[in-house]
Amino acid sequence: MTWLRAGRVGRPHGLDGSFHVTDPTPQLLSAGRTVFASGSEREIVRRAGTDARPIVRLAGLEDREAAQTLRGQELLCSREAAPALPDDEWWADDLEGMRVVTTGRLIGSVRRLEAFPSCEALAVELDAGGELLVPLVADAVRGVDLDRGEIEVALDFVHADSSVGANRCRGPSAG
Repeated sequence: MTWLRAGRVGRPHGLDGSFHVTDPTPQLLSAGRTVFASGSEREIVRRAGTDARPIVRLAGLEDREAAQTLRGQELLCSREAAPALPDDEWWADDLEGMRVVTTGRLIGSVRRLEAFPSCEALAVELDAGGELLVPLVADAVRGVDLDRGEIEVALDFVHADSSVGANRCRGPSAG
């Protein structure tokens, strides 16, 4: 079975076993969904908060101390139980580690996804050193080929020069 990261158990919230979720994937944290945490599967029996700061309670966690025992544990959702995504969306777990190319030339690989207010961005570790932020928008990402493990990007859109070797983080608003 393959898993998707739903988040990580954060600090307890209240007295009923609820807790904050850090690094959340909101689509995987709905009430009724089953997640794997600390060696067992548990149903999400309560979901509150916002997508950016969700609060959940799992079946079998009845008090603050029980939630505290899971603190720091990763929450996983089976890929088979995950909701279907539209054709132009991907799970972060699918993109991390993919090769990033421009006009057929390898420039680096995806380290992680960054969430910004306007969109998500690929944090690309450049082969020449440094990091490049590529917004997940059609003008910046020309194509994603999961089978080949490759993402084609438009460097001119993200204001990167042809060397893409600068040891600094450059993003869509960087000059």
